[in-house]
Amino acid sequence: MLFEVWAPGAGAVELLAGGRRYVMERDPGRAGWWRREAPAADGTRYGFALDGGPVRPDPRSRRQPDGPDGLSAVVDVRRFPWRERPGGWGGRPLPGAVLYELHVGTFTRAGTFAAAAEHLPHLARLGVTHVELMPVCPFPGTHGWGYDGVAPWAVHEPYGGPHGLVRFVDAAHDLGLGVVLDVVHNHLGPSGNHLPAYGPYFTDAHHTPWGAAVNLDAPGSDEVRAYLTGSALAWLRDYRLDGLRLDAVHALHDTRPKHFLAELSGAVDALAARLGRPLFLVAESDLNDPLTTTPRPAGGLGLHAQWNDDFHHALHTALTGESQGYYADFAADPAHALAKTLRGGFFHDGTRSSFRGRPHGRPLDTRTTPAHRLLGYAQTHDQIGNRAQGDRLAARLTPGQLACAAALVLCAPFTPMLFMGEEWGARTPWQFFTDHTDPQLAEAVRTGRRREFAAHGWAADAIPDPQDPATRERSCLDWDEARRAPHAALLAWYRRLIALRRTEPALTDPHWHYEALDVTGRTVHFARGDVHVAVNLSAEPARIPLGPAAAGAELLAAWQPLPPPDPDGTLRLPPYTPAVLRLHASGGAADPGSVVGTSDARE
Repeated sequence: MLFEVWAPGAGAVELLAGGRRYVMERDPGRAGWWRREAPAADGTRYGFALDGGPVRPDPRSRRQPDGPDGLSAVVDVRRFPWRERPGGWGGRPLPGAVLYELHVGTFTRAGTFAAAAEHLPHLARLGVTHVELMPVCPFPGTHGWGYDGVAPWAVHEPYGGPHGLVRFVDAAHDLGLGVVLDVVHNHLGPSGNHLPAYGPYFTDAHHTPWGAAVNLDAPGSDEVRAYLTGSALAWLRDYRLDGLRLDAVHALHDTRPKHFLAELSGAVDALAARLGRPLFLVAESDLNDPLTTTPRPAGGLGLHAQWNDDFHHALHTALTGESQGYYADFAADPAHALAKTLRGGFFHDGTRSSFRGRPHGRPLDTRTTPAHRLLGYAQTHDQIGNRAQGDRLAARLTPGQLACAAALVLCAPFTPMLFMGEEWGARTPWQFFTDHTDPQLAEAVRTGRRREFAAHGWAADAIPDPQDPATRERSCLDWDEARRAPHAALLAWYRRLIALRRTEPALTDPHWHYEALDVTGRTVHFARGDVHVAVNLSAEPARIPLGPAAAGAELLAAWQPLPPPDPDGTLRLPPYTPAVLRLHASGGAADPGSVVGTSDARE
């Protein structure tokens, strides 16, 4: 077997494989690369020693059986236990998708791929199209969010390692579910990171909240860019994933003529063409920059979609009334903020952001940007987990308010995304937890977390200790909730709305056109094609004028039992109630049999 490693500053490199040492030779065709043939097979442990130093894991390791600081293990991807299916897996594209974000370590108490796969039938019945896994790369300890991973090509062993991921993806594909993986290119974790010993993977020319930036534009950056691109393609090719979510791309500082993200999107599009199935990249970006998803021929980065926190913030303030921090601009006029994001995607499109103290963002051209390029959501791992106590919306909102949030997320033009347990209004928190094996780092994280929230008025003892195993335990889903009231009704509501996305083309129309859009006070009404969505966010009954054609409307779904609209087209909504209707241009008398009550909407 041929072993290779990039170590441009080393004067000598040794390979340790299968318990034996071998002197490596410089590759005459590639500067900085070393190579050596040695006997090895699937599972063989190996590592590299630079200039007589300690044996370190392979930067391109596919498996770290003993954690980030242990030896690497050979993984023969040709031996992955894929089940053959007629015609193979054809993939699932992004347009029309409904994503479901989950964390393997807390989706179940067992915290493994195998345990998570047991609940995939639940997701198939829910109607989502893609499972989005939070990062699965190795990190120190057993439990953590995954954003402190240090081996971007490998799979966390406590989750089940490479073969566990393969079996999870295979099981998802058997149910028609695509799988998306959250990958972190903008930094590596603070513990177990051996890349600096090998070469200039990082640069002091730029800085990020996590320290020195990944080297995308300084000397040696050609190899670093190839390293990250190769990792991304390996996930999509070897693990048969359907897409990647790219963490915090605004922290990828790159001054080269062609941005790294444009190179990456081009490589992914080329791989999709070779494989004959759709692949996509979804960016997390706080820049509100349309160039993120603008096609490369038009001068953009060519990513296929991006998270839209502005819609989340507008919806969150309308639901909760919170106004601290970055919610302030949205809370000033929640109705305006919600209407603006529904109409044009971004709220900050050059407007002043009081949180940043400056203008922020650029307008999105809705004439040329399909609506599915923005992801819309009411909850994410970030927006829950980065709260002081990791409390979900269900901790403060009624089931009716949660039903309203679901209607706005699943019927808006965006690609919708749910966070695990949201579909039944899970009341388990999702808190920040770590399992650092370095005592000093563990204490630094603990005190830093408490200091951060103390600045916002929280008592130190009210902040969960990230290192306490109970913090992770509290964050695990309680699957029994889904069978109990009122959770079961909310789950049925989510299923109904997602089913409507499959049967009503207007709800997945990529255009931003509305026949009507009115957000007034605490009520929301918008129409896409012949489908109207009406939501009462108020604790008081509301009257929403739908127009004369509503007299013959077909009620497709409603959280509460509803009478048909009045003869003049006015819809009467009880407190905290959403409804979805189809209006027929011909008008006519309402059919009492079409009225959908609580039991029908939540079958």
